[in-house]
Amino acid sequence: MDDNARFQVLRNDEDQYSLWPADLDVPDGWQTVGKEGTKDECSAYVDEVWTDMRPRSLRERMADSAS
Repeated sequence: MDDNARFQVLRNDEDQYSLWPADLDVPDGWQTVGKEGTKDECSAYVDEVWTDMRPRSLRERMADSAS
């Protein structure tokens, strides 16, 4: 593995995150979040911001059923 490889952090409409090589086009259904760096830097960012692994649609359904 190339230790100098650059990654970017992506997020989809369900608020799920992924690391993606910075030199590749962003796949359909995903958007960049503005974080780019090494794999370790991007992984640390995802660990910090993705605190609820449930997809957005599930969180919304659970909130609706609780009210």
